[in-house]
Amino acid sequence: MNLPITVSSTFVGVGELADGGRGYGRFSNPTWDPFEEALARLEGCELPGLLYGSGLAAIASALELTAPGGTVIMPAHTYQGALVGAEEAAAKGRFDLVTVDIADTEAVLAALAAAKAKTGVERAGILGGHPVVLWVESPTNPMLEVADLPALVAGAHAHGALVIVDNTFATPLLQRPLDMGADVVVHSVTKYLAGHSDVVLGAVVTGDPQVRAALHHDRSIRGAIAGPFEAWLALRGLRTLALRMERACENAQVLAERLAGHPAVRAVRYPGLPGDAGHARARAQMSGFGAIISIDLGPAGVAEAVVGACRLWTPATSLGGVESLIERRRRHTAEPATVPEGLVRLSVGIEHVEDLWADLELALREAPHQH
Repeated sequence: MNLPITVSSTFVGVGELADGGRGYGRFSNPTWDPFEEALARLEGCELPGLLYGSGLAAIASALELTAPGGTVIMPAHTYQGALVGAEEAAAKGRFDLVTVDIADTEAVLAALAAAKAKTGVERAGILGGHPVVLWVESPTNPMLEVADLPALVAGAHAHGALVIVDNTFATPLLQRPLDMGADVVVHSVTKYLAGHSDVVLGAVVTGDPQVRAALHHDRSIRGAIAGPFEAWLALRGLRTLALRMERACENAQVLAERLAGHPAVRAVRYPGLPGDAGHARARAQMSGFGAIISIDLGPAGVAEAVVGACRLWTPATSLGGVESLIERRRRHTAEPATVPEGLVRLSVGIEHVEDLWADLELALREAPHQH
């Protein structure tokens, strides 16, 4: 059974209200609590998570853990909303932004060493922020590069950096960054956790009470809060996460293997393929390979034609819902230029895999003849 929805904006109380108390709807809501507790348990964390009004709100709050004038090291291929937000903050002088190939461990460690040398600080306090923040996304969006998480976390901590991991693609069912030593985990709840493409939410989980208090204060003071109805829907969706992920990952593996042998596909990026550059790392640190596939179809026109020719696959952005989605990523002007023009991202859903393949194979066979 699901818990009731609380829509009150204020709560009865007498006396001093400390930060973190119920008091007012911007600080807390009983409808948030069960989701925040459930997500924390899935991530192996004793402290409740924090629910936000969107994934980007959660990302923005996590980035606020960076000290003024500090350095954020971020994958060159990462969720474009996070990258654009970081770029805009850097342009305003909030912090320096360094982008790296997150799969190149030595390059990331070199960037950490350079950032530490610039600041000369071993580890700053929570209130003043951290002089160096390593932002990790693994697998990355949309190139599906896999980071060596244990090595990067250890290296980052050796250089006094805070480690934040966006775990949206993997979910805590496939990967638990906190168990590998990460300090903070970020999720777009909109995607797999809620799982039905009907809410926009974000979340942050951390095992550090001081970091959590700083994040809670930031969420409260900026008002980046979730609506109670959305929180209720997200908890409902979370109940089927294991079943949805199992089916979607199984589908993705079958489709990736078939796409790898299709003559119209130039390249397939999926960690579950033995020939994929991230396969060994994914096997070592993940319990599954996820349900996102990226394929390179060459010219943008061919990619757009394939997307447009699909009937079961829905041409739309976002990912992680029960329905399969397909999108040419460079249609977004903010997508990095290093993402191929013909790269198509597939968010594999839970439909019958043969239906998905039949629709995709027909689109691949017919669409190129239109150009």
